[in-house]
Amino acid sequence: MLPAIVFRQMHRPLSAGGLHHGAATTLKHVLGVGGSSFVNCLNRYAAATGFIRISFLDINQRRNWDVARLRLYADAKKQSLHLRTLQGRDLLQNVIDKQRADFIERKNFLVDDIREAKHKVQERVREKIVEIREERENIMTIPNMLTISRAILSPYIGYVIVQGDFTLGMSLLVVAGITDLLDGQIARRWPSQASKAGSFLDPMADKLLMGSLVISLCYSELLPMWLTGVVVFRDVFLIGAGFVIRYISLPPPKTFSRYFDATHVTAQLEPTLISKINTGVQLATIGISLGAPIWNYIDHPALHGLWYLTGVTTVAAALSYVINRRDTFKIIQKKK
Repeated sequence: MLPAIVFRQMHRPLSAGGLHHGAATTLKHVLGVGGSSFVNCLNRYAAATGFIRISFLDINQRRNWDVARLRLYADAKKQSLHLRTLQGRDLLQNVIDKQRADFIERKNFLVDDIREAKHKVQERVREKIVEIREERENIMTIPNMLTISRAILSPYIGYVIVQGDFTLGMSLLVVAGITDLLDGQIARRWPSQASKAGSFLDPMADKLLMGSLVISLCYSELLPMWLTGVVVFRDVFLIGAGFVIRYISLPPPKTFSRYFDATHVTAQLEPTLISKINTGVQLATIGISLGAPIWNYIDHPALHGLWYLTGVTTVAAALSYVINRRDTFKIIQKKK
């Protein structure tokens, strides 16, 4: 009601001569204040009620404003402020929506990237599993079982010889020789029974058998010390070379369990011709030397000549592995 009272009083025309005194009298009559205090009062009222400040009202310029014009102007200003508020809100909402869209886009990109990386890791793991399965093979074959049984039997044959039971020792040696003959024949005749692990197990079992026999025969004074040293040194050399080749050919990760995993084949041994001949000569020498106390030809010259022949073939076999090492030890490359 305040603007209506004020402007009804101000609607009365004021003469030029009596404006200053009449306006002051009117304002004092209505509000009890002067002109400047009146404008400040209207400004405070407009601010409190939501109207635009009306500091443009200048009584000194002799402008007369009625209530209807003031209300229209205030409503227009209020509408303009409302429109600006809506525009600001829409602008802020657009910024928020854009930021939300950018965030969602980045989130989707990260999610897609993580999914792609996950798929790549899964594919890599599957490939590694396939490679490991391809590298593994079945070692539980008949030739390998015969080879393992010969390796287990070797220390017992040595023990029997040391105890002086040469007849039993000869019988067990014949059994070991038969197993050595059978495992090779079975592996060649039936390819499904052949394995790359057998290419290492068979010579290792032969080395263990030879070592047990030559040491026990030397202990029983049926074999010279120098020949025992040559045979043992050659076998230790080949076994050590096999461990080194196993480490070199083993793909990463090189762990202790994978190193001694017999099903994980990484290399294949191809014996040389002189090595095969030496194996036969050694077996003949050991068998004949073991039969010497049984059939009484311990000091026969032919036996001594056989010892020297065995020593020469043993050294030649060791040198053949060194000279032809690229053809003897073959590292199995994984399929790509």
